[in-house]
Amino acid sequence: MTRIAYLVSDYFAPSHTFVRREVDALRKRGMEVALFSVKRSALKGNSRVESLLGRPPIDYPTALLWGLFSRPLASLSAWALATRHRAPGLKAFIWSQFHFVEAVVLARQLAKVRSTRLHCHFANSGAGVGMIAAHLLSLPWSLTLHGISETDYPAGLLLPEKIERADLVICASYFMRAQAMRMADPKHWLKLHVVRCGVEPVTLPPVPARRGEVGLRLISVGRISPEKGYFGLLEALASLAQQGQAFTLTVVGDGPAMNATRARVADLRLENRVTFAGALGEDDALAQIAAADVLVLPSLMEGLPVVLIEAMALGKAVIASRVAGIPELVEDGVSGLLFTPSDWDDLQARLTLALRDSALRESLSQAGRRAVEGRFLISQAAECLEQLFGSSDAINSQQNRRQTGDTSGR
Repeated sequence: MTRIAYLVSDYFAPSHTFVRREVDALRKRGMEVALFSVKRSALKGNSRVESLLGRPPIDYPTALLWGLFSRPLASLSAWALATRHRAPGLKAFIWSQFHFVEAVVLARQLAKVRSTRLHCHFANSGAGVGMIAAHLLSLPWSLTLHGISETDYPAGLLLPEKIERADLVICASYFMRAQAMRMADPKHWLKLHVVRCGVEPVTLPPVPARRGEVGLRLISVGRISPEKGYFGLLEALASLAQQGQAFTLTVVGDGPAMNATRARVADLRLENRVTFAGALGEDDALAQIAAADVLVLPSLMEGLPVVLIEAMALGKAVIASRVAGIPELVEDGVSGLLFTPSDWDDLQARLTLALRDSALRESLSQAGRRAVEGRFLISQAAECLEQLFGSSDAINSQQNRRQTGDTSGR
């Protein structure tokens, strides 16, 4: 029986809702899933998460001694892998040594729970730790790719080796599979499979009735950073405000560009129209989306945003940039409105259309909900993942039998 272990950088991060949904859906299908987080996590609900950081100090030398005495050659090989699998420079070398220690701690815990597979979300440093731990244990290892940050430096520099060492690579969109193909040797392309992130509509909050508010209630959810395009959205909204259009915008999220974005709101005299809600938990963020009329994503680069799937499942009209994996979800003019990335005049035109045409908004919302229910349910994703994990494990088992000379198939 597959005893899969999941590793993410921060299991209870607000942005990792989709990982928690995926784990719950796999467990409903009878799979055993052990949870690991690089950052310190706590017990929430029925989810027991083992953390790699924030442990009692004695755990780290204990794990190193465990590796040294129980698997000396594998530990040395894992150290060599950690030292090599990094960006250039002294700082990256020092961090690689920390990552090795984290990997040994993880490997010891994986051995304790007798995991038969390790799966990581995002090709970041956490996935590097997972890859090293799997190497130490000779454990099948896989990962899920989500967005363009995983192909940017330094993650992109290390992605080809991660793909080479994984026996299975899940891609959240065809766009991300194309990026993986671009960076990997073609002999590894057969490992790449598209599995959508999904939602569970019955767990989403109810949509509240309007209470006489004037104007359209816009919402944008995401990290407040340059690639999210907030400055362009504010430019488009300032033009609409000058035309006397009635609207409000709620921004959910936080990030390095928060202060600059607030300042830009003031420069454009949009303080009475734009509200910053900050980073919210899963339930509160979904409640904010449920209370809005239209979700706007002005991103310059994306993967396939889960928040877009959530908004459409909630029956919200969506406006998003025609970039990366978004057109795989949103059909322009049918299930949402798309605009040319960085063309803020085009965004303004789409916003104007949504503001003025309530019948169009209703049509988009209904079609959007149908699109999600047809292809983006978490139950569908879990079924596909279970099959892929099972197929990979069967192949690994056959290969192991060939290596040991056992060809009986038992």
